[in-house]
Amino acid sequence: MKRRSFLTGAGTAAIAAAAMPAPAVAQGKRQLKMVTTWPKNYPGLGVSAERLATRIRDMTDGQIDIKVYAAGELVPALESFDTVSSGAADIYHGAEYYWQGKSKAFNFFTAVPFGMTAAEINGWIYHGGGQELWDGLSKGFNIKPLMTANTGVQLAGWYRNEIKSLDDLKGLKIRMPGLGGEVMRRLGAAAVTLAGPDIFPALQNGTIDAAEWVAPWNDMAFGFYRIAKFYYWPGFHEPGSSLAAGFNLSVWESFTKPQQAIVRAACAAENDYTLAEYTHHNGRALKTLVDEHGVQMRKFPDDVLAALKKASREVLEDAAKSDAATAKIYESFREALAISEEWTRIGDEGFVEARRG
Repeated sequence: MKRRSFLTGAGTAAIAAAAMPAPAVAQGKRQLKMVTTWPKNYPGLGVSAERLATRIRDMTDGQIDIKVYAAGELVPALESFDTVSSGAADIYHGAEYYWQGKSKAFNFFTAVPFGMTAAEINGWIYHGGGQELWDGLSKGFNIKPLMTANTGVQLAGWYRNEIKSLDDLKGLKIRMPGLGGEVMRRLGAAAVTLAGPDIFPALQNGTIDAAEWVAPWNDMAFGFYRIAKFYYWPGFHEPGSSLAAGFNLSVWESFTKPQQAIVRAACAAENDYTLAEYTHHNGRALKTLVDEHGVQMRKFPDDVLAALKKASREVLEDAAKSDAATAKIYESFREALAISEEWTRIGDEGFVEARRG
């Protein structure tokens, strides 16, 4: 976790609060501020935040107008949560596992190792009680969260050197946030959390040896292939990464019921759109990386995957012991996954295997 960000977050939020006035209201119109954890105009992630703001503005006929600030424009990326929680900004757009310093439970609302696919997490959040549990967790921080994007399955990152055995993970300095990073630490790696814009410089100057970001489309945009040529799969750590819009709770409660319904609908529409966008672009980007940039795709060896899976179970069980909220959320998540995974195996996996054969 980026401890410095969270330790300084309250101070930064206080300064930001002095600089940013309360939401403006003019002739029934609201002007709100969204802070994000993404670079400005960044494909997929950053653009999705902008598109969500446009959706909400258009669907409310201009009643809710949201100005989007990229990471670092008002506050650093990893201080977005504290800034919205304090009321210094109105909305954040980011990945919930960035806030695991608040509670390990936040990881379950982005992705956990060997966890849910995009379709499975949608099912849990929308129909399996996940949203209610998420609301309860976030309310303690003065936040109302909504799922607003999903990248689909990610890849396991870029490595300067091949991973041929478990010994190659020992001492490896890798950017991998969330519980996936904790899994890597259990196997001897030194995993750190870095915001997107900080990854390439750290990889370039040797501060880290490997880096996980998202998947081919976003990874190609950052140019990781120029430094590390080995691109590993499967993305055990993030099988379907959900992104969130977090509203200051007072701001959310000030919306009318119709406005709340519109915002929910806008987030759901953007969630679907973004997943389709990633599905479309990742295949094309992967082909470009391999054919034009000489990237070498590598699958983790079987013994490494087995060790990652074993460590993942231990990490999830330990996280569940951290506090009562995490234990409750983990139990709901685990039960939902147990039900959905057999259908995923027979349905999606069965069809893909048959199509490939």
